[in-house]
Amino acid sequence: MRTKSYLILTFLFITAQLTAQTLVKITVEKQKPEITVAPNMYGIFFEDINFAADGGLYAEMIKNRSFDFPNSPFMGWLTYGKVSVQTEGAPFPRNQHYARLLNDGLLTGTGLLNEGFRGIGVEKNKKYNLSLYAKNVNKGENKLKIEIISAANEIIASGEIEINSGDWEKYKLELQAEETCAHAKLRVDLISQGELDIEHVSLFPAETWKNRENGMRKDLAQALADLKPGVFRFPGGCIIEGNNLETRYQWKNSVGAVENRPVNENRWNYVFQHRFTPDYFQSYGLGFFEYFQLCEDFGADALPVVSCGMACQFITDECVPVDDLEPYIQDALDLVEFANGPVTSKWGKVRVEMGHPESFGLKYIGIGNEQWGEVFPKHLEAFQKAFDEKYPEIQIIGSSGPSADGEQFDYLWGQMKKLDVDLVDEHYYKDPDWFLQNADRYDDYSRKGPKVFAGEYACHVQPEKKNSFYAALCEASFLTGIERNSDVVRLATYAPLFAHVDAWQWKPDMIWFDNLRSVKSANYYVQQLYSKYKGTTVQNVKMNGENVVGQNGIYASVVTDKDNDQLIIKISNTGKSEKEVELDFKLKELPGVLKGKQITLKANLDDENTLDEPFLVKPLEKEVVLDSKSPKISIEAESFHVFVLDL
Repeated sequence: MRTKSYLILTFLFITAQLTAQTLVKITVEKQKPEITVAPNMYGIFFEDINFAADGGLYAEMIKNRSFDFPNSPFMGWLTYGKVSVQTEGAPFPRNQHYARLLNDGLLTGTGLLNEGFRGIGVEKNKKYNLSLYAKNVNKGENKLKIEIISAANEIIASGEIEINSGDWEKYKLELQAEETCAHAKLRVDLISQGELDIEHVSLFPAETWKNRENGMRKDLAQALADLKPGVFRFPGGCIIEGNNLETRYQWKNSVGAVENRPVNENRWNYVFQHRFTPDYFQSYGLGFFEYFQLCEDFGADALPVVSCGMACQFITDECVPVDDLEPYIQDALDLVEFANGPVTSKWGKVRVEMGHPESFGLKYIGIGNEQWGEVFPKHLEAFQKAFDEKYPEIQIIGSSGPSADGEQFDYLWGQMKKLDVDLVDEHYYKDPDWFLQNADRYDDYSRKGPKVFAGEYACHVQPEKKNSFYAALCEASFLTGIERNSDVVRLATYAPLFAHVDAWQWKPDMIWFDNLRSVKSANYYVQQLYSKYKGTTVQNVKMNGENVVGQNGIYASVVTDKDNDQLIIKISNTGKSEKEVELDFKLKELPGVLKGKQITLKANLDDENTLDEPFLVKPLEKEVVLDSKSPKISIEAESFHVFVLDL
């Protein structure tokens, strides 16, 4: 009997100890001085990596549509019969190759098959718009048969085009798929005896984002819109620099008639030998006009990045001398004119002719990506001087290099302060421990120096670098520190954005897709929750007088939203046990009862959303009612929560 009583007392004692350990008290009071959250705080960073543009967001389904891949004019095409490449008399001066088809009665016939981007994805009963430019070599008429052929080699859509001119003309055909296939191909077959030339063979879904011609893939663009981004950095990081200066991204090549935008080598086509993609090029069909247009669609501020005259330093030391930077600087100045200039200006006229009379309202420009060393600040200074003279209202973004710390990081920050840039772009791809231990990273940053743009970040869980829930949880915890220091960090964007499951170079990535489907990662939902509920004003959150940065596994930040009259609490628990959090509000004019919703992200740490299981990790929402005097909330082990409470 005595032993039984002893065991009961011991159990009660341990239970009491556990309860005491899991009770956490957090104080929320008004921040002094007031810290505002930038309205464009959280956004998206687009890098043309992992087939993100061609084969991804850009809805074009034909690879090498203009036969202009460098040194490989028929890459992506299988030819049969008598097919050759020609250049004389090309219809588009910056895309000089076209295909000549001769059918002189051979049994094989004459034509081409395009493999698309790891296949062509079509859906049953959906319509697709084909277009091409063609002319007859000799007098008379020719006829083309156009077919979409399934992976099982069945014809699932077909139509014919009559070529009736000896001059270059554009021809169109609507195709309707009879079956769904993710890995179809397109055949262009000359079924009449004769000879003709074809150029710019293009296939788009009839339904694109905003139903635009030369448009974006609808599901991928919608996923970006649903993030509610405040800023959109484009067209990438390392692709700005290029493998060399010749292959750097040049925005002027990406505007004007889409048929006349020259092809460029993609920086990522052979960097990773184990992910070798020699067929990865840039058609520039998704160009700077389209990027600006997307920014306008999403309500996001555009943040274009331009070359600073230094090629990618991971590959080469090719660099333009400071005295020879004038063409690069002029390109950057002309970009502002293209975005904001009147119709009477050279580049403003180009924008107007492309269909956008109004200014795009450009506010920011990034000079270079993540350069380092003593040369970069000198280059940046030359750009900055030109902008101060012509466009002083444009905010200049410099760089702290590719690392989050170290000698080069410290050196570049010192240089950025000397130059007094508006923002400094910081990048960090780190492990979970780094993200958890750096939730206080910006607590001690100077409030007087340049602001921070957290331009590229992602938690890398080794060895697979999955988009696991654990990676997302660590990012959610880290972002409480970003939010708490909104007077230092003014912009933040996860990276990279997109990845094709059959053609990727880098992971993790926020959104994965194949030719028909897409999936939002757990990381996506964290970014979405921060962006959608960013609030307007930061409140002071303390645990035992200190910022909440991992004590008892708890990370927290609180903002108020003056526009919607809401109190927003973000709190994560990285610990192995559930915590009961008591909130001590020292804010004036709170109602006696706080009503609203609780949004929870909770899953097994290794869980990852995939195309086959797209909702393994997703936010769950429920209504909550809290007593504002001393409410207690239960925070499950290894979970992230957002409380949106009406004031």
